[in-house]
Amino acid sequence: MSAPLEVAPGSSDAQPEAVLDGVKKIEGRSLWQISWMRLKRDKVALAGGVFVVLLILVAIFAPLICKAIGITPNDFNQKLVDPSLQTPIGKLGGVSWDHPLGVEPVNGRDILARVIYGARISLLIAVLATMLSVVIGVVMGVVAGYFGGWVDSLISRLMDIFLAFPLVLFALALVGAIPDKLLGLEGDALRVALIVFIIGFFSWPYIGRIIRGQTLSLREREFVDAARSLGARRPYILFTELLPNLIAPILVYATLLIPTNVLFEAGLSYLGVGVRPPTASWGDMLSIASKWYSVDPMYMIPPGLAIFVTVLAFNLFGDGLRDALDPRSR
Repeated sequence: MSAPLEVAPGSSDAQPEAVLDGVKKIEGRSLWQISWMRLKRDKVALAGGVFVVLLILVAIFAPLICKAIGITPNDFNQKLVDPSLQTPIGKLGGVSWDHPLGVEPVNGRDILARVIYGARISLLIAVLATMLSVVIGVVMGVVAGYFGGWVDSLISRLMDIFLAFPLVLFALALVGAIPDKLLGLEGDALRVALIVFIIGFFSWPYIGRIIRGQTLSLREREFVDAARSLGARRPYILFTELLPNLIAPILVYATLLIPTNVLFEAGLSYLGVGVRPPTASWGDMLSIASKWYSVDPMYMIPPGLAIFVTVLAFNLFGDGLRDALDPRSR
C-alpha cells in the first residue's frame, strides 16, 4: 500500500485560474501572419515590393503625373532638335528642367513621359498574360496531378508540345496575318489582346508543371484521405482541400512569371509586333534607340533601365515571397 501524498494546508481551495494569474497568454498565429513576419525581416524583398507598388501607381496615374510635371508623351518639340543632325540640342540628349530625361531624336518627344506611359503597356500585358497563364496552368496542373493515369500522360505531353513551340516565330507570323479589326477590337486594343493571348496561352506549362508536382504530393496527404473516407466527391476535394493549399505556390510563381512576361513583351515590341506608334512602349523605345545609339546613346538608357529595374524588383520580391511562404526552399 503506497503512502498518501502530502498536501499543503489550504491547497485544496486553490482555483486553476490562480495558477495562470500573471502569466502572459500566447496567441496563435496563422500561416499568413507567420509568412508576413518572415517577409518583413527580408528588407531586400520589401524594397522590391515597394518599388512594384509604386510602379503600379505610376502606371495607373500616368496622365495625372505627366500633367502635374508638365510633360506629354506624343507632342513634338522640333525646336529642341538640331535640324541638320536630327539629334537633341544640348548635353545628355537634351536634358533640362522641362525635360528631365531629355527628348527623342527627330521629333523631340519627352522621354520621361514616354517611359511613364510605357509602364502602362508593359504592366498591363504582363499582368493579364500572367493571369491567363495562371488560370490555365492551375486547372491543367491540378487535373493532371489529381487524376493521374492517362489524363496525366495526355496533359504532360501537351505541356511538352507547348514548351517546344517556337513562340517568337509564331507571334511574328500571327501578328502579320491578323487583320486591323477582329472581334470588335482594333488598333492598340487588338494588339494588346493578341499579345496577351500569345504570351499567356503558350506560357501556362511553366506554372502547370509546378502545380502538377504540388498536387501529386498533396493528394497523398492525410486530410485528402480523410475527405475521401467521409464520402467527399472529387470537385469538393479539388476546390476545398487542394486549391487552398496551392495558393502559396501560385502566388510565388505568378510573381516570378510577371517579369518574364515584361521581358517578352519588350522583345516583341523591339521586333515590331507590339503596340503601334505613337503609343509608348519600352521595347519600341529601345528599338528606335538602337538606330541612334552612335550619336545619341543617352536615349537608350531610360527605357533599358526601366525594364532592368522593373524585372529586378519583381524577382527580388518573388524570391522573398517564396522564402516567406516556404522557408524550406532556401
